Amino acid sequence: MAARSQPQKATYDVIVIGAGIQGSFAAYHLAQRHRDTLLLEQFILPHSRGSSHGQSRITRSAYPQAHYARMMPDSFRLWRRLEGGAGVPLHQGTGLVVLGPAGDPELESCRRSLGAGDILDTTALAQRFPGLQLQPDQVALWDSTGGVLFADRALRAVQDIFRQHGGTLRDGEKVLHIEPGDVLTVTTTAGVYRAPQLIITAGAWTGALVAPLGLPLPLQPLRIDVCYWREKELGMPSKDRASPCFITLGLSEAPHSIYGLPALEYPRLVKVCYHHGSPVDPEERDRVPPDAPHPYVGLLSSFISRYLPGLEPQPAVVETCLYTNTPDEDFILDRHPKFSNIIIGAGFSGHGFKLAPVVGKLLCELSLGEEPSHSMAAFTVTRFPGVLQPEL
Repeated sequence: MAARSQPQKATYDVIVIGAGIQGSFAAYHLAQRHRDTLLLEQFILPHSRGSSHGQSRITRSAYPQAHYARMMPDSFRLWRRLEGGAGVPLHQGTGLVVLGPAGDPELESCRRSLGAGDILDTTALAQRFPGLQLQPDQVALWDSTGGVLFADRALRAVQDIFRQHGGTLRDGEKVLHIEPGDVLTVTTTAGVYRAPQLIITAGAWTGALVAPLGLPLPLQPLRIDVCYWREKELGMPSKDRASPCFITLGLSEAPHSIYGLPALEYPRLVKVCYHHGSPVDPEERDRVPPDAPHPYVGLLSSFISRYLPGLEPQPAVVETCLYTNTPDEDFILDRHPKFSNIIIGAGFSGHGFKLAPVVGKLLCELSLGEEPSHSMAAFTVTRFPGVLQPEL
């Protein structure tokens, strides 16, 4: 990327490790606060090795967890600000259907998060989303704020504006060592850099970076099958009138959510995925044999046959992505318990992209010693037993 044309220097106000969407937004906010910021990325950009690649992500207000629902208005506002600064569309509103059994606790929490959100009966659902079939004893909620974020385009926009505000982005530099101190030293494959503040947002590689710092975080990388399903007939909603996104909650046949996005990436291919995957070493993710099993495709095929009969029941395309999950699937946004000038953003558990503008702002605020603009109670490192080692 443009890193090679930027002059190399050794000392910065803040170093951010990991140029996915979370680290890029942290760097973006810091640069807008006039902090001299270095953003490091181990792979040459753009790449598909982490969790921020691909063309689309869902955004929504409906959330079972109140702390995320409270963050979403701020996130929508910051996405609009980025879109205005970038001068290109980064979002398409489609609406979102939340589907699940009547009385499901998570579904009820979503309903509360929407306030006056509509409950769709079979007729109303057929008008909003004619391809989705409601099953007996199920209900559907309508989230009018739901839509699609254009992920690759958004990531480029954040990084471009970061550089326009004086930030330095260096890709193809793997971090080899972090030396704590009042001024931290970060050694990479291409240089040695120093700063009084460090933010680590390295996705599936975060655990390996913080373990030598005495912090064994319970992070589990998962390889996710990203599946695209062909429409059986022409004449379904086009790019000018995309069908809604959807997410399921509480289905007995799908212990984790199933989610779907309209055919905006590939012609006539609808994206429907299972919100879970197989444990993986992130270094080995792209070395999986072509004939390796996809354990959740069968579950998705059954779902497609019952709920989306207008799609072929076998995927036309299967790609992969990485999640990095915490045990409770809440984020980690906190200071290192011993080294308070090391800030960690990790464990986004497959639902962090939509919230990245707010996550980046919170990481920026932590690094500047400011009061965070949202409650951080759900995101502490210390909620996990055994994380604090005796020497800490």
